[in-house]
Amino acid sequence: MTPEQSPAPQAPEEEPRPGRLTAAAALAGLEGLALVAAGVYLLVMGVAGEPDGRQQAVTAGITLAVLALLPLFAARGLLKRRRWSRGPAVITQILALPVAWNLLKADSLLIPGGIVLGVVAVVALALLVNPATTRALGIRGPGDAS
Repeated sequence: MTPEQSPAPQAPEEEPRPGRLTAAAALAGLEGLALVAAGVYLLVMGVAGEPDGRQQAVTAGITLAVLALLPLFAARGLLKRRRWSRGPAVITQILALPVAWNLLKADSLLIPGGIVLGVVAVVALALLVNPATTRALGIRGPGDAS
């Protein structure tokens, strides 16, 4: 048989992405999109609306839009199974917990937002430290020689 006629060896198929990893990526992506939405809202209100402090609203809007990059990049990395992506995703969830706590202490309509953010952060953290997620990302724990 000539090389043109011989069948090419089958490439080993990559294991399917665990559902937990996909769910963690989706939650991180949703958080990033929520930050973008809040940033754009503040920016528009600062430019076109009547805020208490126009400069403060514009600065907060730009800051939130830039901060949204962290969970969005982390979500993309998780979907592509990049080892580095778990760190930014975990950091995002840890930073979301005090924000959720402050929203819960508010005396307004922000309380349901605090509940949702807190639940999302805890669920995402649980998904990110799950052994199936860790294995799918190729992260080995201490003493794991395999």
